[in-house]
Amino acid sequence: MDLGHVGVHVRDFEAMLGFYQRVFGFVISDIKRGEERSIAFLTSQPEIHHQFVLASGRAPDDRSRVINQISFRVSSLAELKCVGEAIKKEAVEDVDIITHGTAWAIYFRDPEGNRMEAFVDTPWYIDQPFRAPIDLDQPDDVVRKDTEALCRARPGFQSIEDYQRKLAARFDSAKAK
Repeated sequence: MDLGHVGVHVRDFEAMLGFYQRVFGFVISDIKRGEERSIAFLTSQPEIHHQFVLASGRAPDDRSRVINQISFRVSSLAELKCVGEAIKKEAVEDVDIITHGTAWAIYFRDPEGNRMEAFVDTPWYIDQPFRAPIDLDQPDDVVRKDTEALCRARPGFQSIEDYQRKLAARFDSAKAK
């Protein structure tokens, strides 16, 4: 099972639509603008109709945070750095650039205060939860070398392939019961 898509109710439809297009490069696959309700279906892959949906309807005074976080997997450290550069041009709050050991990540708030994450997996596993600051302004090889050194010093260090084999065995064991 894979997560198919996430939908978010928004206060300012046009502002949120522009933000997600600028920061994550989403393309509108379908959109309906209306007086009472607007909805946009967004994708980053032409073979997937939508991965993210924005729908108007959240009251302007609604400051509740009904989402813990929405996480977007990017394809490479270079792409994560591009997201970081795009975020620098936006009026966002709570920017936190870290490694979990298993991933490099940028956390931030979108214009309506929803917690967002852009991340890319690393080739390592360490026991979770874990977080440490990283400097994405460093060259890729330095980020990789520093992260690997950090991971090697942590409990549970192993390659992601070894961890995934062990996790698959747990799935097999659960199915056998």
